[in-house]
Amino acid sequence: MTDNLVYLQPAFILKQRQYRETSLIIDVLTQDFGRIPVLAKGVRKAKSKTAGVLQPFIPLTLSYFGKTELKTLTHVEVIDSYTKLQGTALYCGFYVNELVSCFLHQHDPHPEVFRHYKNCISNLLDTTNIEAALRIFELDLIEAVGYGLQLDYDLYHNKAISPLAHYHFDIEQGPIEATDGIVSGKTLLAIKSRSLIDSETLYETKILMRKVIATFLNGKPLKSRTVLSHIMHHLEK
Repeated sequence: MTDNLVYLQPAFILKQRQYRETSLIIDVLTQDFGRIPVLAKGVRKAKSKTAGVLQPFIPLTLSYFGKTELKTLTHVEVIDSYTKLQGTALYCGFYVNELVSCFLHQHDPHPEVFRHYKNCISNLLDTTNIEAALRIFELDLIEAVGYGLQLDYDLYHNKAISPLAHYHFDIEQGPIEATDGIVSGKTLLAIKSRSLIDSETLYETKILMRKVIATFLNGKPLKSRTVLSHIMHHLEK
């Protein structure tokens, strides 16, 4: 491997867009190099077999080269057997992809994010565990990029979190005990240990993480979340 040529890098495709008549530009999450844009030349030609595997959520290895920010694809292969995401899990996968695109800068290596991402996509296949899979990925992602949350100590009152108390949550200070707090100490400790197993904990974690993510993204709306909310609303009717 050199600075200009990378062989068989484990990767997942986050999104793609058409380029000229026969090519694609794909946004790729790699194991060792973070997010990178890659030009896949000629893959939209009628006889091309490559376009069929250049899809999100398929575990791939990519080989590519280039001195500029935009790399050129030379080889791709599927490295593991996989099951396609379907239904709600598929839309949740696109939400995860959008989160990664928002929180990771291009060419900023985060091998731990790649590992968390791979685990999340696998966990989304269990349709009974989708909410927990999403919340855990959100937590792991923001921690990996340096936005880890203070969860187990009330700095304002200088005491450990009590599972029986309730708290407001300040992004910078963490939990602050309050009788009208939106999140329980039980939930905060469950988040800390990634033990999101009951409906109340999952609901409170969702509310908290929406606030956290909105703050870090400066209020930028997530398109996939809007789509997913509409779908979940119709399913609940």
